[in-house]
Amino acid sequence: MSRYSIEEFVQKTQQKDLGQGKFELETERILEVNLDGEIWTKMGSMISYRGNVKFVREGILEQGIGNLLKKSLTGEGAKLTKAQGQGKVYLADSGKKVTILSLNGDAIFINGNDLLAFEPTIRYEIKMMKKMSAMLAGGLFNVRLEGHGMIAITTHYDPITLMVTPGNPVVTDPNATVAWSGGLQPQIRTDVSLKTFFGRGSGESIQTEFNGNGFVVIQPFEEVYFQAGS
Repeated sequence: MSRYSIEEFVQKTQQKDLGQGKFELETERILEVNLDGEIWTKMGSMISYRGNVKFVREGILEQGIGNLLKKSLTGEGAKLTKAQGQGKVYLADSGKKVTILSLNGDAIFINGNDLLAFEPTIRYEIKMMKKMSAMLAGGLFNVRLEGHGMIAITTHYDPITLMVTPGNPVVTDPNATVAWSGGLQPQIRTDVSLKTFFGRGSGESIQTEFNGNGFVVIQPFEEVYFQAGS
């Protein structure tokens, strides 16, 4: 167990300006946003701020009627808050590790639960795995992000990236899948019997298969987004 005097503790843990730009990793689990304008954040992720900042929940028609209809199906998962003003905003999500990505005109899909923040210069659209939603209450949704700017994602522990090439698909557990490249479309596989599915729990009964050219990001942790038979 570490022991410090008060002065030593403050010096060790004190916030530092790292000069990294709008998004800075204050620690590997806390994102600092140097706000001068606005930024989209995951609802409930703000842990502190300083300056002249206000938080506005995403407008009901902010992204059009299509996203509104998807929100009515996905429930809580894709709710966003817009931070506006000037100051510093600190974001975190259940102690998960934060990674900053820079988009340069490309697109990426992020599991809705793993999206922490992104710049307003980036377009976003909520997508839903329809077959999954038909099988399970709540379904499984993701967010497609495209454009120029920074995004911050969260993972439990260190993620790894698997490359997908033609004829060499990657199959993942959807609960451990964090992100994938914009050109890939996951297909739902249900190779295990319904008896297994409704017995021990979903587990490996439902899988996502990625074909084509691109990459898939996974984490060494299975998040539970739904309950079988709920």
